[in-house]
Amino acid sequence: MFAPSSLARLSRRSVATFKAKLQSARRWESTAGTEAPPAGGHSPSIATSSFLRQTRDNSLRTPDIRWADEDHAGPPSNALAGRETRKMNLYQAVRDAMSIALTKDDSAVVFGEDVAFGGVFRCTMGLAEEFGRERVFNTPLTEQGIAGFGIGIASMGQTAIAEIQFADYIYPAFDQLVNEAAKFNFRSGGNFDVGGLTIRCPSMSVGHGALYHSQSPEGFFMGAAGLKASLVAHFDVPPHTLTPTQIVIPRSPIQAKGLLLSAIRDPNPVIFMEPKILYRSSVEQVPIDDYEIPLGRAETLIHGSDLTVLTWGTPVYSCETAIHMLANPPETIARHVPEPFRKAKIELIDLRTILPWDVETVTESVKRTGRLVIVHEASKTGGVGSEIAAELQKRCFLKLDAPVKRVTGWDTPVGMSYEKFYIPDSVRILDAMVETLSY
Repeated sequence: MFAPSSLARLSRRSVATFKAKLQSARRWESTAGTEAPPAGGHSPSIATSSFLRQTRDNSLRTPDIRWADEDHAGPPSNALAGRETRKMNLYQAVRDAMSIALTKDDSAVVFGEDVAFGGVFRCTMGLAEEFGRERVFNTPLTEQGIAGFGIGIASMGQTAIAEIQFADYIYPAFDQLVNEAAKFNFRSGGNFDVGGLTIRCPSMSVGHGALYHSQSPEGFFMGAAGLKASLVAHFDVPPHTLTPTQIVIPRSPIQAKGLLLSAIRDPNPVIFMEPKILYRSSVEQVPIDDYEIPLGRAETLIHGSDLTVLTWGTPVYSCETAIHMLANPPETIARHVPEPFRKAKIELIDLRTILPWDVETVTESVKRTGRLVIVHEASKTGGVGSEIAAELQKRCFLKLDAPVKRVTGWDTPVGMSYEKFYIPDSVRILDAMVETLSY
């Protein structure tokens, strides 16, 4: 082999230099005149969501809010003078609700793994020091025992506020909740109940929770409510002797406080699932007074006429982003969003109470829009969306202009490295809306 000549080496260096300058020029031309996006992007995020109430006046005018010091037998009062708010994130609002419950109800107790130390997510921080270790105390690491103990003291007339450290670990308590708590009132012929039981548990994805810290198990409890209809039909049992377990999932601090106080005071056992990623990322001005937000009632966050989007918990904010992207698609995906769809009026509903869910509100919306997209983080097969889709297909069949579409987690465990791909993000929701509008 011959060594390359000096001219050849110079020629190769010249070509390489020319290519580098050409690539640099192309890169400059591709970014010239382009404004860098803000750190959080142009689309809404949890922190910038329009659904979070950042002012005192806006907070005090939250829909469905019921002040504990008002006479609900008379006409609703609009007097907000003297009421104050404080900036709270979701875990602080949950803590505030439990503090009010412990203050006003001497029979109330809070218990669970590490709750006397403040809990993993700090939701019970300082409660043991404020109310004593007899009323706020730790339990052994046994979810079945926590639920069983709660059922026992609730049956004796106390208010039991139990914490399952993660919703992923609620499965050992499944027998206690479904076979005992949900059937307790019926089994005793209406003589006894465990309505004072509330089970709190952090739920949904957190971005890096993987197999055992990112699950959404609400769908597993849907069958507990089916008990009510079948028993009334077969045994002619009076409805007041049936105590269905309820499932509640809030989207924000104001909602969390009001819904949790309603859950604690409701005469039925309630499973209260708190989206863990919202503990710190959702912040609002929260009323410091005692108030409730009624269970079993959905809230329409955006009114529309062309398509209904139904969701709950963390995906509320992904849906908000997807609706924004539909109206103003980023340049990179604009070609996938037909121009006529960008003016579509989307109705967004937060279900809030998963069991029993607000059939009337959702049915009215779907009959009016003719289209429905359901979004939840749990896997598709056997998920809550399956039951809702089946019921609305029956109630709205002649009004539907497209099949009911579900955007969910995949039918796999949540992988650590792929959690971002597992949960339904704004792009998948946008794609489902375009597909449904195109049908």
